[in-house]
Amino acid sequence: MSIEQIMGRYVTVTVQGRAQRIYFEEAGQGRPVLCLHTAGSDTRQWRHILNDPDITATNRIIAFDMPWHGKSLPPEGFQTEEYLLSTETYMETVLAVVRALGLERPVLAGVSMGGRIALQLAVHHPEAFSGFLAIEASDFQAAWYDIDWFHRPDAHGGEMGAALVSTNISPHAPEVERWNTLWMFMQSGPGVFRGDLSFYTQDDSLVGQLHRIDTDRTPVHFIVGAYDFTCTPEDAKRTADQVPGATLAVMDEVGHFPMSEHPQGFRPFFIDGLARMPAAQAQAAE
Repeated sequence: MSIEQIMGRYVTVTVQGRAQRIYFEEAGQGRPVLCLHTAGSDTRQWRHILNDPDITATNRIIAFDMPWHGKSLPPEGFQTEEYLLSTETYMETVLAVVRALGLERPVLAGVSMGGRIALQLAVHHPEAFSGFLAIEASDFQAAWYDIDWFHRPDAHGGEMGAALVSTNISPHAPEVERWNTLWMFMQSGPGVFRGDLSFYTQDDSLVGQLHRIDTDRTPVHFIVGAYDFTCTPEDAKRTADQVPGATLAVMDEVGHFPMSEHPQGFRPFFIDGLARMPAAQAQAAE
């Protein structure tokens, strides 16, 4: 029997005038690294990184559940509203967590919609972060699915979501991790995946904005899976080419959910990405 090093707690923040009780997990010490989950899932996607002793020896890894996701409940009065995530709400939530936890310019690592918002923050709020890992991230992605299928009275939204994302997991992913990843989507709350995909496919585009990022101050490193067809390597390259000084790595055996579906395939690319970010000592000296 072993007890994992991950510690989970709650923090209450105010986002657009509403109290949000947010669940977060952390492990390690040193440079803060804030990690964002994908649409329709939660912090459990980062469990392998949080439990990696080599990574947490010099990095304080923090991952939180967005409101409506995982252990973070929706705000008071949610039963009378439709959940549709917006760019402004998402950015404000991430910044509120950074302030509430007292993080001094953390590295921001986001996957999928988390990668998209990392790029938005690199454009609009670079002063709050020391660098960005944009994982499975692009400037804009047109929908190839009907998001309304994920919130219908005649279909289980979670199972519909899992069916959709199952095609975006690499065939090299270990079977147990494939099904663990799908289970998280099966548990998604009613309408949550739909509301996330609304942000991912219909909200603010980054086209024409990425040239504003100053990678001399806040480096940006893109990581993408070769088996990701939602954000293909070509999409990631197109996006990275718009950020002067950005770098890009392609993971040969990984799909759209790297840290969850194929943790060992993702690990060396994440470690390499962290090595490209400013060290904690350099941040403290600024």
